[in-house]
Amino acid sequence: MKRMLAASLLLALSLVAPLGVLAAAEEPTVYVIQKGDTLWGLSERFLKDPYYWPNLWARNPVIGNPHFIYPGQRVRVYPDRIEIEPRTPATPEAAPSPRPSEEPVAERSFLVSGSEGYLVEKGFKPAGRIITTNQSRVIVGEDDIVYVDIGADQGAKVGDRFSIYKKLEAVSHPVTNVILGEKMIPLGTLQLTEVEGKVSKAIVTKSYQEIGPGSLILPWRDKRRLVPLKAAQQDMNGFVVDSQGGNKAISEGDLVFIDLGKSQGAQPGHMLYVLRDVVPDQQYADISVKKLPPEVIGALVVVASGETTSTALVVKSIDTIYRGDRVEVRAAR
Repeated sequence: MKRMLAASLLLALSLVAPLGVLAAAEEPTVYVIQKGDTLWGLSERFLKDPYYWPNLWARNPVIGNPHFIYPGQRVRVYPDRIEIEPRTPATPEAAPSPRPSEEPVAERSFLVSGSEGYLVEKGFKPAGRIITTNQSRVIVGEDDIVYVDIGADQGAKVGDRFSIYKKLEAVSHPVTNVILGEKMIPLGTLQLTEVEGKVSKAIVTKSYQEIGPGSLILPWRDKRRLVPLKAAQQDMNGFVVDSQGGNKAISEGDLVFIDLGKSQGAQPGHMLYVLRDVVPDQQYADISVKKLPPEVIGALVVVASGETTSTALVVKSIDTIYRGDRVEVRAAR
């Protein structure tokens, strides 16, 4: 009996011990940043991956400029990631409660509304068009009446919903000048109220921008969704080719189009970093300098991907981003 009890105890301990080891493994190592520390150095030192630091920068709202971290800041080091704790004043009693936006973030999701737009590639055909408006108005909006060139002959029914788009100019690649596609900007949604053979009457149910005759319509589908971050499975390099609004200066919160799509491995949730090359001034160098490390000036997340292009949200920027700036991501290794 004693032998059986001893054997049972050893078996129980053998089962409990690994659980304890796993629990301990989840406890982070806390490191206090010292003078001279860099994100590059922390990534190399703790994760053996110096290229992890842009990921560390983009996922932690408490870091502004990626080159500036402060002595005294605390970092939590896990086997697969590093998290930076919010900075607190020197006197604990005066420290305010951290705001939710200041909490370190290891994983994030981004809510997209479906009004982001995209580049249409070859072979695109709309379901129809708005052919006129009530009282022949040039511009209409929410709750206004419009008429479209699809009807029962195309299978349309009362209650069917459609998205309204405007097709803009063709977008060319900033380096090769190859046409990548035509810019499609969502204008709103409509719903059919009366259906005849070839035409229908509809009401505008939502408007993002001004809607008018000639606007394209496509079958509606709810595009609101959460886009969680996920690791890329391969290295990707590309360019910012345009912005949704066509503005030359791009910053945090703007939507852009990039020349990477499904065929290059780009998927919603992939985070890429915006890079800008640094040009050496040879007159001040005693040696021939052909290349300098690029500056990381921003981060963006893919929210929708086509075959060769994608729409992305700029989630962080420390400098103005322009059409033609490089983007890249390295696969998790």
